[in-house]
Amino acid sequence: MTKVLTATSADGTDIFGVDQGQGRAVLILHPGLDDGASWHRVATRLATRFRVVRLHRRQFRLDLTAGQPCSIGQEVADVLAIAEKLGEPVLLVGHSSGGVVALEALATSPAMFAGAVLYEPPIHLRPGEWDAELEQVKAAMAAGSLSKAMTIFVRDIVRSPSWAARFFGLFVTVSPRMRALAPHQIDDADAIKQLGVRLDAYARIQVPTVLLGGSRTPAHVGQRLDALARTLPHAEKVVLRGQGHSAQQSAPGEVARVIETLADKVLR
Repeated sequence: MTKVLTATSADGTDIFGVDQGQGRAVLILHPGLDDGASWHRVATRLATRFRVVRLHRRQFRLDLTAGQPCSIGQEVADVLAIAEKLGEPVLLVGHSSGGVVALEALATSPAMFAGAVLYEPPIHLRPGEWDAELEQVKAAMAAGSLSKAMTIFVRDIVRSPSWAARFFGLFVTVSPRMRALAPHQIDDADAIKQLGVRLDAYARIQVPTVLLGGSRTPAHVGQRLDALARTLPHAEKVVLRGQGHSAQQSAPGEVARVIETLADKVLR
């Protein structure tokens, strides 16, 4: 049975997530350009044994106008409000920028979480990462070229091949949903840039953590996971062979098994 779990964040904003299954709680933070729907197949598999909540991240809510763009700190407050509503230490799953939000939530209130699975969070490894690239993206947006802005974003920040970046830039222009979400993606990247390098803070995270990656993602993604593996005291790196940044869709069973394995260890 699927329902909606609601809570009120620290600043009074109403927040919600898709809530399915019963048992100990798994809280999923989706990536950019999404509302949690891309994790539906993973959540459905987990919901046979666990209570799974997919938080609709504030940064990507099209129903909100006030207070956007929002900071990572505001999103962390949302995560903590939902976790408190669940009433027990939860297993936190964060994908891409959702993984950065997850790391910040773990660092802010570790007692609320039993463990974490972090799927390719784009943490910064040096000061000023993305500064020049985001300026180019914002200039393209200001000039009214969403396609060019997203091409630059995918090519120079995500570091996908140029042909894939051009294809995505064109795709955004023909998809109403992507057109609506694309500016939020830029705000999301800007919020991560504002955090800077946070490895010292993450070194204090004591919960068991799985760092999930795909063998087909760009090399810089693996470098970020390796930096986290050296930093987090109780981290294990797992690489899904033949997968990229969207294994929750292309290999939901594999992703669910990784989460379930950690859940069985920490949700007792």
